[in-house]
Amino acid sequence: MRVAIIGAGISGLSTAFYLQRERPDRELLIFDANPVPGGTMCTVECDGFRFEAGGNGFLTNKPDSLQLVKDAGAEHLLLPSSELARKRFIYTDRLHRLPETPPAFLASRLLSLPQKLRVAAELFIPPRRDDGDETLQSFGYRRVGKAFTDVFLDAMTAGIYATTPGRVSVNAAFPLVVQLEREYGGLFRGMLARRKRQAGPGGILMSFRGGVGRFISHLQTVLRADWRLGVPVTGILRDVDGYRVLSAAGEEHVDQVVVSATAPAAAVMLRGLDAELASRLAAIDYSPIAVVGFGYRHLDHPLDGFGLLTTTAAGLPILGVLWDSSIFPDRAPDGSKCLRVMIGGQRNPEQMRLDEAGLLAAARAGIRVTMGVDAEPDVSFVRRWQHGIPNYPVGHLRAMDALFAHVARYPGLHLNCNAYRGIAMNDCVRNSRELAQRLCAG
Repeated sequence: MRVAIIGAGISGLSTAFYLQRERPDRELLIFDANPVPGGTMCTVECDGFRFEAGGNGFLTNKPDSLQLVKDAGAEHLLLPSSELARKRFIYTDRLHRLPETPPAFLASRLLSLPQKLRVAAELFIPPRRDDGDETLQSFGYRRVGKAFTDVFLDAMTAGIYATTPGRVSVNAAFPLVVQLEREYGGLFRGMLARRKRQAGPGGILMSFRGGVGRFISHLQTVLRADWRLGVPVTGILRDVDGYRVLSAAGEEHVDQVVVSATAPAAAVMLRGLDAELASRLAAIDYSPIAVVGFGYRHLDHPLDGFGLLTTTAAGLPILGVLWDSSIFPDRAPDGSKCLRVMIGGQRNPEQMRLDEAGLLAAARAGIRVTMGVDAEPDVSFVRRWQHGIPNYPVGHLRAMDALFAHVARYPGLHLNCNAYRGIAMNDCVRNSRELAQRLCAG
């Protein structure tokens, strides 16, 4: 049986790995428009500095990514984050340490005393009685108050989804907090109960020695596949007993197709097969984002922590800054430091129209205001992603149910990427493993 996997990001590679592991007799064809696999999981070396073009790792609070690393024999590449990664900051009108404990929260100047009392009143807010969808902003205003939502949840949403609380579904994007309200009647009650059971969200941020690209390269070496890298797929059509995959290199007949490209790319590939399916895929929204990296041979700023996130009210051109060389010291040469600045998102989508010089200037302005850093970087890096992070608005879960019900009309056709049910690496790996199991059973 021939299986085409279109898209060699972590979703496509994980599917291929687990399919090969369970059914080594399957012939795998892996397509990607890029000349190297990995998608946004890409590490770029610049004069001794290492910059991640996208995410920098995964959390160990879920077992999926760690299990994939073990199954692939790549444990020797694992690199846990430093202790400094626990220290995080939020910029409002100035930089504030993100409080990690109740006493630290009470001492923090991020909120006034009345605003803190409103947060504490969450214990007495009755739970929502229906199962309807709502935005994170609506959920936050209802449970912990406007001030906490506009500072803490706003910054958090920018850091994870590059969007704002009013544009994201709490049910789709943060299902755990909805579960806490439903099961325990509130967030604080739920977190206390889970802490007693040692089931809190927690986890350690984990990456790979030499960057996430090292793990992608490792997966490529252990996968026995017909690699079609640098070969864009232009169409997918039904055949008598399978599918025809059309690409710049010609046409291939396969029995099964796994489309692990972004939803907009999948829409283009599938419009010749089913215009309605393509329309559903094209309707999935994304947060555009640009990543700007700076490397410094000598920098006075200590970069003492994980980094910072900004709030919408701060009115800055940046979403946040990751202090990469403090999180993972191997990202910079000895004695040097590096950081990455996130720009754009749903908060400032117009920033994506800036040229490279404009993005570099916006990034430097952002760190000048938030960190007081005005030093000329020795090394710079820019990568933009027009379809960077899928946006899960209200109605996303219902739309995905309808989408996959539609796909079910086509046996042997499968969709699998972070646009549908979970954006984190753990989500992608879990969804991919489960899909591979279904392919093996079929």
